[in-house]
Amino acid sequence: MNKVIVIVGPTAIGKTKLSIELAKRLDGEIINADSTQIYKGLDIATAKITKDEMEGVPHHLIDIKEITEDYTVYHYQQDARKKIDEILKRKKIPIMVGGTGLYIKAALYDYQFYPETKKYNYEKYSNNELYQMLLEIDSNTKIHKNNRKRVERALDYYFNNQEALSQKKNSNQLLYDAIFIGLTTERKKLYERINKRVDEMMDMGLLEEAKKIYDLNIRTKAVMTPIGYKELFDYFDGNKTLEESILLIKQRSRNYAKRQYTWFNNQMEINWFETNFNDFAKTVSEVMDFLNQKLNE
Repeated sequence: MNKVIVIVGPTAIGKTKLSIELAKRLDGEIINADSTQIYKGLDIATAKITKDEMEGVPHHLIDIKEITEDYTVYHYQQDARKKIDEILKRKKIPIMVGGTGLYIKAALYDYQFYPETKKYNYEKYSNNELYQMLLEIDSNTKIHKNNRKRVERALDYYFNNQEALSQKKNSNQLLYDAIFIGLTTERKKLYERINKRVDEMMDMGLLEEAKKIYDLNIRTKAVMTPIGYKELFDYFDGNKTLEESILLIKQRSRNYAKRQYTWFNNQMEINWFETNFNDFAKTVSEVMDFLNQKLNE
């Protein structure tokens, strides 16, 4: 039974809880597919699962890097495929769980990535100058000229690989027999849960966690990517009140959830299930009925 189960959905929807229940019932092992949970020390803001919550289920690719280390989708592709193959060899079911769609697609689909051996400095160039530089080497680019981060990434890709990013060979061909499960709920309810989760994170010590990282003066991609730290850094810098920073965390988390839905709907064939927050066992039962049918095909 060489199948991979993938659980996706926006933040605060119940992915972690579902993954544990499925792993216990199906003798599975869980592979983290959240780009921020790769790093040690980023716990509360990333809603990282605790040892107690794991309930003895093996988890992989959590806390494997320091926040000072670089870790890209290329690295994740190599690590995730290795873990999938190891779990399958043990006759167990790999269960990928997370909201980082590109990580999931890189691991499961015929996507080619190359290690970026060098990052270039483009500080002296304006957005327009950088875009013109990109057009000269990749006239078919679909990147907007004001999306500076993506323009820089495309230029780095060309200078490292001598190939235009738009010519990179990627396909929608799955390399594994994967079953995609998505959890969803009505937008209003999801936004309420996101707001509540942020308040719970503050009660759990998010402010203290962020202050500890702030005092280390580390501003790597690992720290600045998750929602929760950079917003509180503004409070520590005196640029925002604590209330303003918390409201911003909630707003950005809601916006991120919206983007997650759009990405997954456009990129993968997801089997969506409504999360029953009042009786989660019913959600587990519905998903299990569906999986039992799929796993026996």
